[in-house]
Amino acid sequence: MLRLEGLKQDILSRGKVDSDHLEALREALYEGGKVDRPKADFLVELHKRVQHPNPAFEQLFYRAIKDHVLVDGRIDAEEARWLRRMLFADGKIGDEEWKFLHEVKGEAKHTGREFDELFEQCMKEPREQHTSG
Repeated sequence: MLRLEGLKQDILSRGKVDSDHLEALREALYEGGKVDRPKADFLVELHKRVQHPNPAFEQLFYRAIKDHVLVDGRIDAEEARWLRRMLFADGKIGDEEWKFLHEVKGEAKHTGREFDELFEQCMKEPREQHTSG
């Protein structure tokens, strides 16, 4: 985690995740073969604080979170509550979160009632759309 903290300070001082950060983040997050809860929590906090996220960081973020919650192929009640807190931290569901939820639901071998309720709620939420132009 010390390595991650150093990365976080450098990223936050720049306000963005540069390409040199991506590989270092990936290596640190997957050290030991999986993204555990402390690393997932770290990543969620970093994601909230990055001022200028880019597509590569977004991809790493959602992939690592998905790998974390699907480590055993199942989403239990505690993981669903954790996902709810993460997804609704800013009070809205954006395109990336919507896509993420569909991927998680499609890849999970089993989802509990709590996740199914979260999924249904999120599908009913107005989505924040990002358009280019």
